[in-house]
Amino acid sequence: MSKRIVEGIDVEASSGNVFADLELPDADKLQIKSGLTVEIAKAICERGLTQAEAAKQMGLTQPKVSSLLRGEFSNFSERKLMDCLNRLGYDIEIRVRETAEPIGHLVLTHA
Repeated sequence: MSKRIVEGIDVEASSGNVFADLELPDADKLQIKSGLTVEIAKAICERGLTQAEAAKQMGLTQPKVSSLLRGEFSNFSERKLMDCLNRLGYDIEIRVRETAEPIGHLVLTHA
């Protein structure tokens, strides 16, 4: 990451993964889960669903949807979050490719 000083404050550019920047364990998984959560929130908003309607469609309880929309995704597996998106009418494509680096990364992209 590159560093610079802005108005007397040391500023460090993000790697693109805030969880890795904070040196949290399982940073790639956290980024995937947060990205899936953002997509779920966008889908609910775009469809004009209430939390109760979204809960019914995703097979969750309304309190769990409320927690999810507040960014509390740690109790959800990646698979459950993907299932929620499927139930909201989204296809999910997983692509595996070789990397030039010794260890690969999990990346969430959306169309």
